[in-house]
Amino acid sequence: MIRFDGRTAIITGAGNGLGRSHALLLAERGANVVVNDLGGTVDGSGASLSAAETVVKEITDKGGRAIAHGADVTRADQVADMVDQAIRTFGAVDILVNNAGILRDKSFAKMELADFELVLKVHLMGSVTCTKAVWDHMKERNYGRIAMTSSSSGIYGNFGQSNYGAAKMGLVGLMNVLSIEGKKNNIRVNTLSPTAATRMTEDILPPAALDLMTVESVSAGLAYLVSEEGPERTILCAGAGGYAATRIYETPGIYLPPEAQTPEAIAANFDRILDPAGQDMLTDGSGQTLKFVAAAAKHFGVSLGPE
Repeated sequence: MIRFDGRTAIITGAGNGLGRSHALLLAERGANVVVNDLGGTVDGSGASLSAAETVVKEITDKGGRAIAHGADVTRADQVADMVDQAIRTFGAVDILVNNAGILRDKSFAKMELADFELVLKVHLMGSVTCTKAVWDHMKERNYGRIAMTSSSSGIYGNFGQSNYGAAKMGLVGLMNVLSIEGKKNNIRVNTLSPTAATRMTEDILPPAALDLMTVESVSAGLAYLVSEEGPERTILCAGAGGYAATRIYETPGIYLPPEAQTPEAIAANFDRILDPAGQDMLTDGSGQTLKFVAAAAKHFGVSLGPE
């Protein structure tokens, strides 16, 4: 039984949809919850604490412990206040779920730069700001569980969502680095890639599909990601009761000697470059460099030192 007794979780964008579902599930399983929500519309306009306070009441009416906070995740001062309040109230912050987000969908040709920047600011920089606010605290306590929220729109692409897709793929890169940096302090960082019936999807999917896409099914995956024995550096995809992992692999590729390092030779060998046989999942950026250098060294008979 996965429980969160004694743990405190901050969940951003928890006044509605997936965030609300995450908050209710973690609270049901014993967590103290900071329900964060700016209370704006899907496009990020407006603000109200009422949505967060309603979720807090749902939790406390069932005997759980929760507080509301209306921090704008892009404002470092407001996020710092939220973290301080969480620590004063519950003693620590063990879990951070970066869930807050907005949409400003348009084709790239028609999109204003301001709308591109705002979506990146909320999704990517909002997650950075919240994570930065708890990072040192988690390091000092040698415990932390952090979940980013990505999307298939970022991992695979989706028409009209260049801003959203760029932000969501950026969160995967953030997870990769923080997983490495947090490992020695028992901070595990993962990414949830959800699809569910929320305010963000209600206008683009048919009712029959929305009925299957419960937020609760996604929250089950989130709860595992932030649990004590949860994984690390995992992109968990969840929706309608389906669960999968997106993993980034690199093909073995080829080596071309200096005289053949031309665009034409690359074109002629492109099928070999794309060949997935023997592909590997690299664990840090140096893995690719070492692979290429080793192939070149072998060609020239250069020793790179002990194996």
